[in-house]
Amino acid sequence: MRTYAPADTDAVLARLLQEPSLATAVIHHEVIPPRAAETAPFPAWLDPRIERGLRSRGIESLYTHQAAAIESVRSGEDVVVVTPTASGKTLCYTVPVLQALADDPSARALFLFPTKALGQDQVAELSLLAQASDLPISAATYDGDTPAPIRSAIRTAGQVVVTNPDMLHSAILPHHTKWFQLFEQVRVIVIDELHTYRGVFGSHVANVLRRLLRLCRHYGSNPVIVCASATIGNPAELAAQLTGRSPRLIDRNGAPRGQRHVLLVNPPILDPATGARTSALSHAQRWALPFLRAGRQTIVFGRARTSVEILLTGLRESLREHLGPRSRIRGYRGGYLPTERRSIERGLRDGEILGVVSTNALELGVDIGSLDVAVLAGYPGSVAGTWQQLGRAGRRLEPSVGILVASASPVDQYVIHHPEFLLQRSPEEARIDPDNLHVLIAHIRCAAFERPFEPGEVFGPGPADELLAFIGEEGQVRQASDGRWYWSSENFPASEVSLRAAAPENVVIIDTTPDRPRVLGEVDLFAAQVLVHERAIYIHESVQYYVDRLEWGERKAYVHRVDVDHYTYANRAVTLKPLDVFAEAPAAGGRRVHGEVMVASLVTLFKKLKFGTDENVGWGPIDLPELELQTTAYWVTAEAAAVGWRRDDLDVALVGAGRALQAVAAVLLMVDPRDLGLVSQVRSPHQESPTIYLYEAMPGGVGLSERLFARHDELVAGAAGLIDACSCESGCPACTGPRLDPLVDAKALARRLLTALGASGPAAAAAGPRTARVA
Repeated sequence: MRTYAPADTDAVLARLLQEPSLATAVIHHEVIPPRAAETAPFPAWLDPRIERGLRSRGIESLYTHQAAAIESVRSGEDVVVVTPTASGKTLCYTVPVLQALADDPSARALFLFPTKALGQDQVAELSLLAQASDLPISAATYDGDTPAPIRSAIRTAGQVVVTNPDMLHSAILPHHTKWFQLFEQVRVIVIDELHTYRGVFGSHVANVLRRLLRLCRHYGSNPVIVCASATIGNPAELAAQLTGRSPRLIDRNGAPRGQRHVLLVNPPILDPATGARTSALSHAQRWALPFLRAGRQTIVFGRARTSVEILLTGLRESLREHLGPRSRIRGYRGGYLPTERRSIERGLRDGEILGVVSTNALELGVDIGSLDVAVLAGYPGSVAGTWQQLGRAGRRLEPSVGILVASASPVDQYVIHHPEFLLQRSPEEARIDPDNLHVLIAHIRCAAFERPFEPGEVFGPGPADELLAFIGEEGQVRQASDGRWYWSSENFPASEVSLRAAAPENVVIIDTTPDRPRVLGEVDLFAAQVLVHERAIYIHESVQYYVDRLEWGERKAYVHRVDVDHYTYANRAVTLKPLDVFAEAPAAGGRRVHGEVMVASLVTLFKKLKFGTDENVGWGPIDLPELELQTTAYWVTAEAAAVGWRRDDLDVALVGAGRALQAVAAVLLMVDPRDLGLVSQVRSPHQESPTIYLYEAMPGGVGLSERLFARHDELVAGAAGLIDACSCESGCPACTGPRLDPLVDAKALARRLLTALGASGPAAAAAGPRTARVA
């Protein structure tokens, strides 16, 4: 007997909300009303061929944000377009580029996308519009997969070159003499998915763009820059930091929208004592299945590749048991072949594929057509990422459903209990620091290789002469008699700079399983201590590798493939010493400080933990040298707040409050929690008082600690709110961290300390689902 039948999205949702075991997990249900389109006519100057091409593709007019962006680019003004997923941002730059090529076929455009898949998708889209417009345009992707013969053709004849920052950094800028047609004639530079360029990666990309614009000036071109971004708190500021220019912000969305249901779901607690919850993966599966059985096109997002495979297996098994459309459910993640991914995208567009389970590979703007339901198994890490994933459903004017299922992590728990954070505002900010000394020096080396520096030439914050003299002491550049600085080393500097890490040194991981050993990947020195120490289990693309030896001096780790039932976790002992204070201010219960610190890290032993249960099945020593990291930090002292405390209680309170502060900081600043390290000291030898430090886990920092210092009150209030909202009894991994002593109420102690630091008194914890609120 068939147990599935077609049904409307609204009908399936209504049925699910009548199911008590699911309905009680709904923390918040928001209904976002439909909105009509705001349109504008095609501009009078638009080439008639392009207008015909747009009309042939069903586009009879422009949305107002598209019209504003197109007019600005036409008049030579830089823009940053910030509108939701599926609002037609692509036309904001494809129309001006096609117009420029229609006016002058020798013109060029450069498109930058963060991923290869997105770049290939946009080439296909641009080519289709050009074809419909009868414009013979040569557009091609230039990435690691591009064959050598085609690369040569793109260099000489490519009118639109689509690439990613890594290829621009290592393959285009150092070889600019082969690309002179592009640099001489480039009219438009497009930077899509702007919000992904944050932290260390964004800081590097800003310097790559400095080098790009430096070469454009050398070749006599002055291109317009078009940035497109998902909704973040500071898009204009981020675009200005990345490009060094002041673009016009266009953020009034003119695209239409159907009715959308947004549900925030917290899986039920299994054990109130420990705070253990039902798995987010199994709970997400329960929400997705009824929609799939009803024939509603559904996307389920997992946070990691292993999550995708677990979800996919579970959904297929459930559909097989109930005679559902099992074969029409597919997985999509990195590691799949490009042809396989293209076929899945095509299947989603034409309706052949009913459901897809994906990592955030489908979060960015790859065209997969119109879906009905998006289920997120875990908070994606940012409000922008959440709305991009939720926005995958509802690409028509029909009703759609977006469901965010929280995991037990502190960050997820904070977001799920603060619906207003997702639904009413976008306080998170994408932060970069292009002038981080480590990053800046690396790119000045690359820029000197590309072209000599003139005396007094500005690169970044000011003239580069002082830093060039410093590099010259290492013999890599020299100042000639004409005053110019020339590259004088045999090294190729771009190959030594990874855009994804601040420290220049990485450990290369070599897989010895095949007959010919191959490079598996690389990790920075700090991460290498805990990930690839000898006898570690290193996991890469959900495959396990055993680390046979780590040649620390050579910066190489040798691994072979294994299949075991455990993973390894290394204990890192961290000591911290303040070096300098940049800013200091009084705060409730103590002081808030922003400054420079030295962090010393020593890894001494590792544990073997079983998958699923985290049961400890063994341990071993680690013998590696201590590492030092000079970085920036934000810290809060509690000299007044800690009066009258027992030392043991204060120790527990500092750790618990610190963990809550770390989780909320990651949410507010839109960073991975691992980007911020935590050290708490009952009596700091440097502050003479109890202190919680949050330090940036990259050399020199990228400006995160400065923002935390500025948002201190918000941070303390958020940490208290996170602890209040947690339904555990006395502390758990979702609020104050793992309980070290079952007899100590870590939750109450941490909350008491945060109250003394200025947070308002505990609110009554909500029980059961909140009343649905209609926007």
